[in-house]
Amino acid sequence: MTLHRLIPIGALALACAACSISTAVKPVEKPLTALCLRYNDDVLMDGFHPELDAQIRSAGIATRTYKGALPADCGAYLEYTASWRWDLAMFLRYAQLRVFESNRLIGEATYDARYGGGRPDKFGPTAGKLRKLTDPLLAASRQAAGLPATTVAEAE
Repeated sequence: MTLHRLIPIGALALACAACSISTAVKPVEKPLTALCLRYNDDVLMDGFHPELDAQIRSAGIATRTYKGALPADCGAYLEYTASWRWDLAMFLRYAQLRVFESNRLIGEATYDARYGGGRPDKFGPTAGKLRKLTDPLLAASRQAAGLPATTVAEAE
């Protein structure tokens, strides 16, 4: 193959490498029975908090939402952030879930489509993308509650 044919192929490969969507999860290692969920006013998608709450409850964990300061009787709590972007349609661009116990980070999960430019799978329901975070993040709780390890297929 000549050099003038390799250059466009290399450029295409480089461009596609930049089109990535990543998911990273550090699971909570112990089962949780209750989790306080900090409401984030900066997340501007109305359905995100209720969907996150429902997914946590589906892992067998009782939830309680709070705003402002952490209530004194919350042993474990979750803080989140999420953002959307427009590209022919709205899509979840970034989400991060962080679980704490006694102010110590015990688990976290991140969905990152900021570099997903040309990928069509960046579109689609937020619930399925969120499920790919909550299921592995809370796997120990799901297992302790006798639930299947994952419900990702149901959410897609």
